[in-house]
Formats: sequence, structure tokens, C-alpha cells
Amino acid sequence: MDDAMKTSAEIPEILKDCVQQLEEYFNGTRKQFNLKLNPQGTEFQKRVWMELMLVSYGKTRTYLEQSKQLGDAKAIRAVASANGKNPIWIIIPCHRIIGSDGSLTGYAGGIWRKKWLLEHENPSTQKSLF
Repeated sequence: MDDAMKTSAEIPEILKDCVQQLEEYFNGTRKQFNLKLNPQGTEFQKRVWMELMLVSYGKTRTYLEQSKQLGDAKAIRAVASANGKNPIWIIIPCHRIIGSDGSLTGYAGGIWRKKWLLEHENPSTQKSLF
């Protein structure tokens, strides 16, 4: 049997759980992920990513607010850089961090995806067609 053809029984449980939680997120029934995460990065990056996990579903925070939460209002660029190195998009919700003027900036998956994710989490922000 080809390795690419492994049955679902051979897929590690943690991956099955991750897929299930992502499906629930995209179906609108999950607002918070409950996965054991161990992303690899510097200590500062890990602090930034842990702080990202505290930004609630449907909410946003600016890079400045994120920097202040980490105890250094001048660390905006470092926070933005750490967000950009986030290895687990969506689950570690770096899409919830926006510019101080409300602009959607800096998302490795593309601004259109960031916009879609924010609208998915907060449908009231979508523009009406009527």
C-alpha cells in the first residue's frame, strides 16, 4: 500500500482531532481550539503566540495593544514579525491582529484570507448587498 493511501485508522489521533476542530470552526460551531500545541520559535515568539490565543473569537486587537499586553508598547515591529512567523495560522489566531487605524495588514496567508476569517468570526462586519 502506498504511504499516501493510509487509512484513517493509521492517522494519529491528534491530527484527527485537529481536523475535526477545524471543520467545526469553519462550520461556525467552534470558537476556541482545544489542542496541545508546541510551536517552535524563540521565547519572544512563543510569548506573542500565547498572547494571540487570548484574543477572543470575533474580536480584534491592534499591534500596539498586543505590544502593550506583552509589556512593551515599543515592540510593535517585533510583535508583527512574530505574528508573521506564526506556524499555526487560524489555530493561533494571528488574523485577529490589525493596524492601529483598523486596516488589515500583514497576514502570511494573504489579506483576502485575513478579511474572510474576520468576517467569518464576526458576520455583522460584512457589508450588506442591500
